[in-house]
Amino acid sequence: MGEKIKITINGKELLATPGKTILQVAEENGIEIPHYCYHPGLPVAGNCRMCLVEVEGARKLQTACSTKISDGMVVRTNTPQVRETVKQVLEFLLINHPLDCPVCDQAGECGLQDYYMVYGQYDPKFIENKNKKSKKATPIGKYVMLDQERCILCARCVRFTRFITKTEELGIFNRGDHSELDVYPGKELNNRYTGNLVDICPVGALTCRDFRFQCRVWYLEEFDSICPGCSRGCNIKIYYNPHRPHKAEGKRVLRFKPRPNLKVNRYWMCDDGRYGYKFIDENRIMYPLLKENGKQSEIYYDEALKKFADYLKENIPDRVIYLLSANSTNEELYVTKKFFVENYELENIFLPAEDIFTGDKDDLLITEDKHPNTNGVKAIFNILYKDFIKLDELREMIERKSISLLIVNRHELLDEVLEYVRENNVKLVYLGTNFNKTAKVADLVIPISVFAEKEGSFINVDKLFQMFTSRLEPLGVSVPEWVLFNNLSEILEYPLSYSSYKTVLKQMISEVVGFKNIDLNNFDKYGEMVEL
Repeated sequence: MGEKIKITINGKELLATPGKTILQVAEENGIEIPHYCYHPGLPVAGNCRMCLVEVEGARKLQTACSTKISDGMVVRTNTPQVRETVKQVLEFLLINHPLDCPVCDQAGECGLQDYYMVYGQYDPKFIENKNKKSKKATPIGKYVMLDQERCILCARCVRFTRFITKTEELGIFNRGDHSELDVYPGKELNNRYTGNLVDICPVGALTCRDFRFQCRVWYLEEFDSICPGCSRGCNIKIYYNPHRPHKAEGKRVLRFKPRPNLKVNRYWMCDDGRYGYKFIDENRIMYPLLKENGKQSEIYYDEALKKFADYLKENIPDRVIYLLSANSTNEELYVTKKFFVENYELENIFLPAEDIFTGDKDDLLITEDKHPNTNGVKAIFNILYKDFIKLDELREMIERKSISLLIVNRHELLDEVLEYVRENNVKLVYLGTNFNKTAKVADLVIPISVFAEKEGSFINVDKLFQMFTSRLEPLGVSVPEWVLFNNLSEILEYPLSYSSYKTVLKQMISEVVGFKNIDLNNFDKYGEMVEL
């Protein structure tokens, strides 16, 4: 644990780690000290002056964000002098700030609003006209809108582009009350992490062009999840409007935001993952489809299960191929293996290599594998990278093995493969969340739930087992894959009888070799390392 030192904050004696600041110790112990410029993922600047505190023995107030603790230090954060000073600092920050809260998209999540109600509520001394800035609601990148009048010059965004992305598009120009945030001349905000600037902006100076005026934040609810955009497995919060049922013209999920996890993504996420949420509600497969006389028509879920079971009965395992998806959860993969390998005795089960070796990666978060659970497939099916099948090799394999039934989980097959399947009367079953070319030509389509509609776990690129939850109801009659195969097993009289997700989870952890170090009673909320 390391040696601890004693520090007293507001009369409460605390044990703290040497080298930390007053603000860090206060936050760890639930003591609020107001601040704007400080962010745990950025270098300390100490320029907003909101975090001033009294330190016994010091001649003047100290900034809590930059003052390191020492043994025996006594700190007071709520004395009359501190409160009055913070109130005055807040008044200075608001001198040129427009009073446009009702039309500001940051309303409800604004640090100025929050701190004014707690530490402000002053009679203003500065009543002259406000100094107007030149850029009002101006796009400075694909996803970010700048409103210079609302900026309080905390410089969080400047430090982010300087020290995190190292792209340095932003700076603060001019002096005094003419200082303003802007992009450097000739530049545009075009790095792959621009959405984080909106997250860390404490006011409405930087807002998200994708989310602006879509919904007031007090209507939103949230839950913890894992980004499925790549194998990094960034921890996220999914924000949705529970009062807005899914319609063709509407959507439930309105945004993703990163959730701190120092083991995985720290405090950030990339724009690809952040703005890739729309598939949750758009272009969804809601009901099963059966092709008859060359035309797909909706059928009942039970009828689709019966038809799927008939396909499996009519074809011997040697003439069947199942294409796994690395977007499936560990629990779904586990039940898939139970169903197809242990009961149906299928050997032709493969993971396509598409999107795994893309070369598109960086040194911050983005990985070249664009699936969240490739390591889960490896752990449960013992499939090595060298055994992954390329989709352009699939036609040759179908021909060589005389395949009569092809089951595809989510993948979009190449046109030449689909043409060969059609010409040779190979039955095609598609299990998926969204329509694509494969779904539109399949003989049988069965909808499955997206990750945001189910509980589950993924194993990320660093072999970290991470669990996630959901509060969204699956659209249409879609269900998680483990439910689908559990239901199908009843028709085929296989010995599967999972009563709940937790039943699957516990059995999986007890049986999969690499998962046996996972203790669900003492699970690290940030994830557990597994063996592969």
